[in-house]
Formats: sequence, C-alpha cells, structure tokens
Amino acid sequence: MELENQFRYLVGGYYGVSLIDEYPLKEFVLKDIEEYIRNFVEINPIDSFDYQREAELVKENVSERVKLQDALLVLNKIHGSMDLVFLIKQKLKQYERK
Repeated sequence: MELENQFRYLVGGYYGVSLIDEYPLKEFVLKDIEEYIRNFVEINPIDSFDYQREAELVKENVSERVKLQDALLVLNKIHGSMDLVFLIKQKLKQYERK
C-alpha cells in the first residue's frame, strides 16, 4: 500500500472513532491515534505531500461508513479496545440496513 493511502486511512480512522459518541474513553483513543499518525509521518516522510490538506480532504469527502471501516483497521494497529470495536461494528450494521 502506498504511503499516501496509509496516511489517508489512518486519518479516516481518526475521524471514524470520533463518530462514536457512546464510548466514554474516546478522547484517550483519539490521542493515541493522533500520536500514531505523528509517528507514521515522522518515520515515513512523503516529499511534496500536503498532510494538512489531505487530512481535510479525508474529513470532508470520505463517507462516515468508510471512516468507520478505517477506524477498525487503525484500532487493530494500536491494539484498541474491543468495546470500541464492537460499537463501531454495531454502527456499521446500521449503515447496512439503510
């Protein structure tokens, strides 16, 4: 997977977790994901890649469903809470019913 796409799904995962209001420890998980993204960028610099602009594009243009799917991938990488994973899967099922 290209580094640009990895960055995009990490950012999408961040925004996906932010959609889960039912999880009381969401802010701590978001902080962990943010730190993971910062480490990723530091280790894998991409020449002439506007990280800030790409993050905004992901926020504005990627569907909530895809952000939630990205969140599952990111939570797996950071060994996130299974409770949060179940909440995300539950929310994804709501999209399938629509």
